[in-house]
Amino acid sequence: MRKIERNVSEIKNFVEELRWRGMIHDMTPGTEEQLQKEMTSGYIGFDPTADSLHIGNLVPVMLLVHLQRSGHKPFVLVGGATGRVGDPSGKTEERQLLSVDQINHNLNSQKNQLMKFLNFTEGDNKAEVVNNYDWFKEFSFLDFIRDVGKHITVNYMMSKDSVKKRLESGMSFTEFSYQLVQGYDFYWLYKNKDVKLQLGGSDQWGNIVTGTELIRRKYFAEEQKEADAFALTCPLITKADGSKFGKSEGGNVWLDPERTSPYKFYQYWLNASDEDAEKWIKFFTLLPESEIEEIILQHREAPHMRLLQKALAKDVTIRVHSEDDYNMAVEASEILFGKGTTETLKKLSEDVLLSVFEGVPQSEISRSEFEQGIGLLDFLSEKAGAFKSNGEARRMLKENAVAINKEKIKDDYQIGAQDLLNDKYILVQKGKKNYFLVKIV
Repeated sequence: MRKIERNVSEIKNFVEELRWRGMIHDMTPGTEEQLQKEMTSGYIGFDPTADSLHIGNLVPVMLLVHLQRSGHKPFVLVGGATGRVGDPSGKTEERQLLSVDQINHNLNSQKNQLMKFLNFTEGDNKAEVVNNYDWFKEFSFLDFIRDVGKHITVNYMMSKDSVKKRLESGMSFTEFSYQLVQGYDFYWLYKNKDVKLQLGGSDQWGNIVTGTELIRRKYFAEEQKEADAFALTCPLITKADGSKFGKSEGGNVWLDPERTSPYKFYQYWLNASDEDAEKWIKFFTLLPESEIEEIILQHREAPHMRLLQKALAKDVTIRVHSEDDYNMAVEASEILFGKGTTETLKKLSEDVLLSVFEGVPQSEISRSEFEQGIGLLDFLSEKAGAFKSNGEARRMLKENAVAINKEKIKDDYQIGAQDLLNDKYILVQKGKKNYFLVKIV
């Protein structure tokens, strides 16, 4: 196979970049030297069990981003075959197997998301996507255990922590064989694509080094040559409060805007603790070390300004979604803190509007009743539930403390169709912080 030559001076120190960012957990000997010697191809496997990546996947994605930015070639392995087999790493139970059609749909969706991060079109080190179904679909079980299984002992496989943890609760042969299947991926890529490095989370260390061992043994048996393959893993992300990274009250924080709106996505990062934000800004942004250190210093001087969280949320939201989505998320966020305008409110989609005012008291009015006309005081007290009585509503109106859709109103204001947001909502505000959402149904 032809190797792509590249001037060593064009290669940046990938390991050094990861080291200051705190993104190295384990690394096989010689890895840094290999990456400094020549352009090296490296890969990460992605689980195709969902049609969207979530922010937990951003750690391996960023490993590939830094690999490519350092002058090396990233491969994205999508598990068309391994997606049908359970990986025991970090799991307490076997996962549900998917159909080929489900997996292919998920793979295509994930690839579209990865194109926002990696260059798949230009240069010697442009990213490539490979699907392990392509080399497993014709591989019979008997051929696999004869040609692959004989090179790795059961004792070696049993020594892996991921296997030990599952043995007590019961582990199927399907799961037990997973590290051999993943190891063969690495071997195939090594032999056919000159891929010498596998990257992943620290929970994948056992599977990855099974691959390096398989390459060493099988390649020597076939070619009578020494084979050098390398492994590097990143720490698993945890949150300072002990809760799981990447989870919100609604479940996973997805990269797909249909699953997690850009507003909620932005809010997840904005609400990070100081301790988490200081770590995450190194993991998930491409900001240089000097700029990150400056932001950290400024944040420590005025933590109430949340400069770390804002810088983190801006960078990641723009990269995953767009600058327009980021600006919308910022404007939507400001609505709750009194800075938003009626114009901003009217620009919000229904999904974002409901996200912003999630948890706010809501009430409903039939469209026929609304179109017949409702007096302002009845609307504010009886229908919206913002006031206990018409008298309280009248008093607050005189004090200029009532707003409809962020605009202060007087007691002669007439509620009508002009007030509808997305043709079905009206936002009532009492004082500075009390909101009520009325839905016309």
